[in-house]
Amino acid sequence: MNKFWRFKTVTNKDENDVESTENVLFLNGTIAEESWYSDDVTPKMFRDELNKYTGDITVFINSPGGDVFAASEIYTALKEHKGKITVKIDGIAASAASVIAMAGDMVKMSPTSMVMIHNPSMLLYGEVSELEQGIDFLNEVKESIINAYQLKTGLSRSKISHLMDSETWMNANAAHDMGFCDVIMYAEGDEPTSENMVYDKTAMVTNTIAAMCKKLKPIKKNDGVDAKQYEKRLELLK
Repeated sequence: MNKFWRFKTVTNKDENDVESTENVLFLNGTIAEESWYSDDVTPKMFRDELNKYTGDITVFINSPGGDVFAASEIYTALKEHKGKITVKIDGIAASAASVIAMAGDMVKMSPTSMVMIHNPSMLLYGEVSELEQGIDFLNEVKESIINAYQLKTGLSRSKISHLMDSETWMNANAAHDMGFCDVIMYAEGDEPTSENMVYDKTAMVTNTIAAMCKKLKPIKKNDGVDAKQYEKRLELLK
């Protein structure tokens, strides 16, 4: 038996040496590298272990992905758990592992971690009709994965589909901007979004042009428009 998960209760101390306990779930390595439905590593085994822990759970994820149906059952079990689920991506949450990450009420990423999403895949062989059925099956699996991403991020289905088509890799800042994570760990505050960054650049450009206009000599009234009018227009653009 080769389990890819491990539960543990740890004791923490704050700055005043006050102790508290924390229930932790570690998801490491390939999800269901051995058969998820075998006699050894089974969904029932995971749920039985999860049910031993009451209250909040912190889930550390470092996984390249694996069986999407195993990920689906773990995602559902975590969503059903009576307690807050905090996901911490400390390495990588790729493919099926990124689906599990979406179960977090709060998703945190290490600044050095990564998230990757892509289209589902499987080996297909047989006649044309069988291959067509396989394509239909994969399309439905993709739609089910999009459900989890959309619930967490609020992005449109078409946007998420495009990201999956492109096999999108996201560092912590990119994942935060698109809603795949809520907090970047160890940062004092949330990082600015790309929209704010664009706004700042626009303001910087208009301020620069305004400064240049102030250096211009006033144009005679009979030759054109006074430069101060352009300054007023630039102020309106801000």
